[in-house]
Amino acid sequence: MPNRTYTSSMPVSAEALFAWHERPGAFERLVPPWAPVTLASFEGIRDGQRAVLLLGKPPARIRWVAEHADYVAGRQFRDIQRSGPFHRWDHTHHMEPIDDNSSRLVDALRYELPLGRLGDRIGGGLIRRQLDSQFTYRHATTRTDLRVHQAINPTGRSLRIAITGASGMVGRLLTAFLTTGGHQVLRLVRGRSAAPDAVFWDPDTGEIDAGKLEGLDAVVHLAGESIVALRWTAAKRARIEQSRIRGTHLLADTLARLKAPPTAFLSASGIAIYGDRGDEALDERTPTADATFLARVCASWEGATAPATAAGIRTVLLRIGVVLTPRGGALAQLVRPFALGAGVQVGRSADFMSWIAPDDLVYAIGHLVMNSALSGAVNLVGPRPVAQRDFTTTLGRVLRRPVAGRIPPALTLSVLGQMADKTLFKSLRLAPARLIDDGFIFQYPDLESALRHQLGRFVPQQIPLSPASPS
Repeated sequence: MPNRTYTSSMPVSAEALFAWHERPGAFERLVPPWAPVTLASFEGIRDGQRAVLLLGKPPARIRWVAEHADYVAGRQFRDIQRSGPFHRWDHTHHMEPIDDNSSRLVDALRYELPLGRLGDRIGGGLIRRQLDSQFTYRHATTRTDLRVHQAINPTGRSLRIAITGASGMVGRLLTAFLTTGGHQVLRLVRGRSAAPDAVFWDPDTGEIDAGKLEGLDAVVHLAGESIVALRWTAAKRARIEQSRIRGTHLLADTLARLKAPPTAFLSASGIAIYGDRGDEALDERTPTADATFLARVCASWEGATAPATAAGIRTVLLRIGVVLTPRGGALAQLVRPFALGAGVQVGRSADFMSWIAPDDLVYAIGHLVMNSALSGAVNLVGPRPVAQRDFTTTLGRVLRRPVAGRIPPALTLSVLGQMADKTLFKSLRLAPARLIDDGFIFQYPDLESALRHQLGRFVPQQIPLSPASPS
């Protein structure tokens, strides 16, 4: 039965490392963004409790049922496959103390593929490479999350934070990051729910359960109509605009009227507010533009927060850049042709892309909630914007695929839709000046490290594989 053991040092005690794994959100933080895995149900990590995973995409999904055993508080737990893709699977999570402030995470795997030795000869190498990438990602994410939690919340206080758009890509990551840090997250949802963490709201009708928002520490507003579409019809444009303005105004006005309003209100916006600026160096002091549809939408979006600001609530306008994740958006579309050996550059070669790694995005939001007095506009972009030609070259190097050329704008529009025209064909060379001045430290400041982490393309020295593990 093949073995695989991954070992990494962690910057917290074994008890704190174990607590991180036991909290809600840990599974979401540990699922690699390139892996098509969905958590269908999760009971916990104590003996007899089960997790049900769905692997792949419909209609070819595989159901994986794992049962937990050998729970030792502060030290270990184990999951054993009861049904799923392996013939056998046994994974023990060890948290070994080094001293009062550091520990060692050991993931010990014992597994067997279907068809025994034949199965190992056919697919064993691929499975080992996939496990190496997945556990490198898991260990790196765990270590970085723990380090960031210590930096932005050194006292370990637990906050109550409400999030709109919690089911979206950024919302799910932020919820998982906050809950693994010991914070309580309430989700604003459009359907009425008896779930204790759900708060009803409906921006279209102006309804909201304001009472459940009393006494919160912060509200993070991420909800809005997706801009992904092949064509932006008049109806699509109206939904993009109204979903942002109506929802933001309803929320800001409601918070302003509370008896115990939150200390902070963080509301999403976009870097499209700056327009198309070529290679001009920009930061939050740069005047915004109004020549494009998205720039006008962002200006109105930000303006809708006025009631909260007028009520004395610290209001932060999150001007979010291009979020690089294979879970969706531009990167997910661009990776596909590279995988087929036909990687291409989109946009004009000299145009700048102001990007941010998904983890840095949620870390920055956490910093602004817990460790900052900033208000007003804050650029949530990485510190090193890149020209499109350099982005394409770097992506090709990470994926070890050639760049076949440049795709004509008309063809890009047919594949990525009008989102490409409004985002990828606009040049913005932005700096996150206020965030850096406020002491925030990026964990993925350069494009290559961000892409390697998101796409699982690690270099051999990054893999935390124990020398004792047979290959």
